[in-house]
Amino acid sequence: MRDFPVFPTENGVSSLTLRQIPYTGKAYIRIQSAAPEGFSAHLEACLDFCRAAGAAEVFASGHEDLARYPLYTAVLELRGTAWRDPEKLQNLFPVTEPTVGRFREYLNRRMAQVDCASYLEARDEQTILSSGGAYFVHRDVQLLGVGWLEDGKLLALAAEPGQGETVCHSLMSIVEGQTLAIEAADTNHRALRLYEKLGFVPVREVTRWYRVV
Repeated sequence: MRDFPVFPTENGVSSLTLRQIPYTGKAYIRIQSAAPEGFSAHLEACLDFCRAAGAAEVFASGHEDLARYPLYTAVLELRGTAWRDPEKLQNLFPVTEPTVGRFREYLNRRMAQVDCASYLEARDEQTILSSGGAYFVHRDVQLLGVGWLEDGKLLALAAEPGQGETVCHSLMSIVEGQTLAIEAADTNHRALRLYEKLGFVPVREVTRWYRVV
């Protein structure tokens, strides 16, 4: 399903994220601008398009008038210093061209029920590879999880139950001592508990998503 970075109507401009519709039934509208008296009409046009694309649930952000709708989640940015616990370090294997599809599929499967998690498509694989920061974390032959680091940010993390701390420490060993930024939805309580245990603290609210369908 194709995303629309720019979706114009006569009353405003938004970006539409539709790639998750075939997998989760969810679509996201990020309002970039709307005419003072045209917000409702613009939102409705965006909703019509999302529903026509098959979305069962639609969430929107970027405009103060969205506060009339139920809050879905707020995405927080956390920051901390990367450090490693030697007792929790496991083997890191960089994602390569033969394994990038498995990395993408694993991440999508583990994050399917996480609010506001990005869904990766086959066309994203080259971006993953070119970043040089995507890894599998293994204990012997057992896959514990995956992660993706780039430019001082933990872009993605997924782990088997009970292995999140081990996966985090293994990844942070690559950037030990550096400041690391992480984004997580405030409804992702398990991830927030893990990051705060590792010393990361919320520094700002990135965006709020409201349920509009």
